[in-house]
Amino acid sequence: MRPLVETVIEDRRWDGIGLGQIAERGARAALAGVGLMPDGFSVALLACDDARIAALNGTFRGKGSATNVLSWPAEERGAGAEGARPDLPEPGGAGMPRELGDIAIAWETCAREAEAAGKPLSDHAMHLVVHATLHLLGYDHIREGDAALMEGLETRILAGMGLPDPYSEPDS
Repeated sequence: MRPLVETVIEDRRWDGIGLGQIAERGARAALAGVGLMPDGFSVALLACDDARIAALNGTFRGKGSATNVLSWPAEERGAGAEGARPDLPEPGGAGMPRELGDIAIAWETCAREAEAAGKPLSDHAMHLVVHATLHLLGYDHIREGDAALMEGLETRILAGMGLPDPYSEPDS
């Protein structure tokens, strides 16, 4: 089986949680969760630190601060109507998968968020890979209806992998 995700580890701390395997499993689950066969696609993931993602965020979004994850879809495919599903891409052939786009994920921000939420970093990273992969497919969360659709998908996909709802409030 050809890997779906090409992971470039720039910050070696990501090796400690097996981010390459997490990214592969999460991206495959996200694609399958929207009815796509993962083997017809490819994704590139950069595992970096806060300084690198802040620079990328500044360059591409005009926000010079660190964030947990960024995504750059190869094609814009967002839905026109709020709450509607985007038009999904056709898969590429066996030897030429369709490129969905690029993802970058930042160590310090993700580790801090996972600790604050009281969850394992590997679970949080899995959620962010699923989230970013859905962005590559045209899902978004800017409008309320789109956010409800995307968050519902994320919750269902993660539940299928045995992970809790990332949007539920932790027990007090």
